[in-house]
Amino acid sequence: MENLDKKIRCPWAGNDPIYVGYHDKEWGVPVFDDKVLFEMLILDGAQAGLSWMTILKKRENFRKAFDNFDPYKMAKYSEKKIGELLSDVGIIRNRLKIESAINNANKYLKIVEKHGSFSNFLWGFVDGRPIVNRWVDVKQIPTSNEVSDKMSKQLKLEGFTFVGTTICYAFMQAAGFVNDHLVSCFRYEEILNLYKTLNL
Repeated sequence: MENLDKKIRCPWAGNDPIYVGYHDKEWGVPVFDDKVLFEMLILDGAQAGLSWMTILKKRENFRKAFDNFDPYKMAKYSEKKIGELLSDVGIIRNRLKIESAINNANKYLKIVEKHGSFSNFLWGFVDGRPIVNRWVDVKQIPTSNEVSDKMSKQLKLEGFTFVGTTICYAFMQAAGFVNDHLVSCFRYEEILNLYKTLNL
């Protein structure tokens, strides 16, 4: 598919409609909904060692398999449920990642109990305001930073798994904790304008 609209995008968006749609509508948009943040963190963990496109194509299957990423339901998953998930060809059938998702659901509940919301806890790492970068080349974009280091360390202390600093940084980029669109990308300014409407 050619880029018919002639918009300048981050090079990684490519031409696949799924990836382009994700880049244009989701990536870098600040997320404050607890459940959506939980889903994004779990999916970023599931992506470890794989391409993000693989996860995007399976995202709806993941939602169906994991009760729409309802942490209250996931926290109660039994060994029987794990067996069902391991036989589900629509998701990533990796026992460690499946058990991690269930473990993280339990830890999520404790975070909410302790901090009032998962969103408050996570956004606290950037003092409630997205980090605005000004990259001109994708080679400049890091795979981690001091914030993702801190987030990863704290999440691990809270008992989460599959939350290394690289996973945390990818999560931060996706969930809008940082604007890592290139300055030449049409979404860069759109995201900055979105901050104003959200009072960020």
